[in-house]
Amino acid sequence: MAPLTQEKLKKILHGFSSSRIMVIGDVILDEYIWGKAERISPEAPVPVVWAQRQSFMPGGASNVASNLAALGAKVFLYGVVGEDRNGDVLLDLLRHKNVDCDGVIADAARRTTVKTRIIAAHQQMVRLDWENTENLHQDRMRHVIEMVEEKIPQVDGLIIEDYGKGLIGPYLLKRIISLAKKHKKIITVDPKIEHFGYYKGVTALTPNEKEASAGAGIAIKADEDIDRIGWKLHKTLRCEGVLVTLGEKGMKLFSGGQNHTPVHIPTVAQEVFDVSGAGDTVISVFTLALSRGVRMVDAAKIANVAAGVVVGKVGVAVVTKEEILEAWERLKGKLS
Repeated sequence: MAPLTQEKLKKILHGFSSSRIMVIGDVILDEYIWGKAERISPEAPVPVVWAQRQSFMPGGASNVASNLAALGAKVFLYGVVGEDRNGDVLLDLLRHKNVDCDGVIADAARRTTVKTRIIAAHQQMVRLDWENTENLHQDRMRHVIEMVEEKIPQVDGLIIEDYGKGLIGPYLLKRIISLAKKHKKIITVDPKIEHFGYYKGVTALTPNEKEASAGAGIAIKADEDIDRIGWKLHKTLRCEGVLVTLGEKGMKLFSGGQNHTPVHIPTVAQEVFDVSGAGDTVISVFTLALSRGVRMVDAAKIANVAAGVVVGKVGVAVVTKEEILEAWERLKGKLS
């Protein structure tokens, strides 16, 4: 196969603007409190953070939607927020980023999931999580499914973001995967360990090392265990590909069956400030590339470069087409 050149990459990235992607999953508001820590509290052996500013970013499924929109795609987001101020803040952020939020429902019985990170001198001091993890009421679930059914013929692909916050479960997964397969859509999943058995027949999964190990029921004691895990998931779930993210070791793609060699893609990160949201960037770019007809291995390589850019930023962040191109050019010779 011909290598992926800079010119080919430009055409692929340009094509992202023609892609229409549906994202369904647990939406999260990421709150950041930025400050300085210059002394220890007299009340307990903890630093005192002098808070100086506050910022908000979309997290979870909403960060995936944000990544896709930043790359020019038309994005349709489906999820649930509470009828609260944090839900309003999150939806305002997303609409400002041109994400279609008509599929996000407000539920008075729940609170919007918020992750608050307190950061001093680029160091995360503590994280506070406010969330509901109870399953969404079935009437609400059916409403989400009906909205997905109406929109699915109009999109190129479906991303399922499963953070275990009550939206994604067997009832919903069975129905939306069936709908997407019926319409021959790309289906990619950022999985939750407890739900691996329900992802059968999707196009691809993007688990991290821990998730893949638990999903396959194989402990990682040596590097070769990753291969056993990847092929077991590939065979058991009958998917086209399993892209296992391995942190500083890069990622490994299992596709085409066990007679094929898995493709190891080394990390290309220059600096690592924050890994928050790196997996969201991977699945966003990987899915967009697949939606443009790119080979799975090349889609994984582009996603790897994008993740290398985003971990060099502080906080949950997005990557642009220009940043991917610049990184690809800079890394030319290191990419095989």
